[in-house]
Amino acid sequence: MRILVVGAGAIGGYFGGRLLEVKQDVTFLVRERRAIELAGSGLQIQSRHGDVNIADPSSVLAEKLDTPFDLVLLSCKAFDLDSAIASFAPAVGPDTVILPLLNGMRHLDILSQRFGPERVLGGLAMISTVLEPGGRIAHLNDFDVVAFGERDGSRSARVEAIAATFSGARFTSRLTQTVLQEMWEKWVFIATCAGLTCLMRAPIGDIVTAGAADLCTSLLSECAAIAGSQGFPPSPSSLQQSQALLTAPGSGLAASMFRDIERHAPTEGDHMLGDLLQRGEGKGVSSPLLRVAYFHLKSYEARRAREGAKG
Repeated sequence: MRILVVGAGAIGGYFGGRLLEVKQDVTFLVRERRAIELAGSGLQIQSRHGDVNIADPSSVLAEKLDTPFDLVLLSCKAFDLDSAIASFAPAVGPDTVILPLLNGMRHLDILSQRFGPERVLGGLAMISTVLEPGGRIAHLNDFDVVAFGERDGSRSARVEAIAATFSGARFTSRLTQTVLQEMWEKWVFIATCAGLTCLMRAPIGDIVTAGAADLCTSLLSECAAIAGSQGFPPSPSSLQQSQALLTAPGSGLAASMFRDIERHAPTEGDHMLGDLLQRGEGKGVSSPLLRVAYFHLKSYEARRAREGAKG
């Protein structure tokens, strides 16, 4: 199976590197700067599950991409989705399957509109990684999971082939027939974590210490109600697990969006919180805390744009 990994950043580089580690046919679609890094120092992963160092992994620039691949693995930031689509479009042939690992749901609509819904799988990743200065990928937690499946719940030959390809790599891959449900449950958790840690500018443990654990519970309830209005109510076990993580004393848990704010970077606020809020409002679901968290991010983006314009 010929696999095109869009980008060699924190997530795509990790899972693509794990596949290369077991000699799968992987090519990274990268910008020129990252191509130079990969050619010079290789693909480096630091992980408690085992380090990876691959000298000069196969990479291609968008302008050189002219043949179809069997699988496109997509893990870009939501605000880079349009440019990512333009870059990998030449790799999408009649039998190409796209596996996106973005959070939320709006990307499924965008990809389906561009390439056709039959080409787009559901998928999610559970991992915490960062791309360090110099290009090394650091794996920060114990999880490195990819779950994927047909959005209609069927068990097709193509997802079976992907499962077989992923099975030998040193990460956990899981073919699921309930991928949309799992994506919604993750969205509820991530939106709650991102909303609160960005709004309070603190990790979960500090929010709990401040006496505001009830805010975590309230926002979780709002997000779960929106998921229910869309036909995907989170399971009781999912909600229990999310609530435990989001109210744990001393926890250092914080969303990657919080780290984006800390380094004055763009955020996925529209994709993660705005889209969720809009879907809820379309069903008449009241979400006052989510609305505050979303417009806090919008205000941050407005200030960032203004200060950037001054500079």
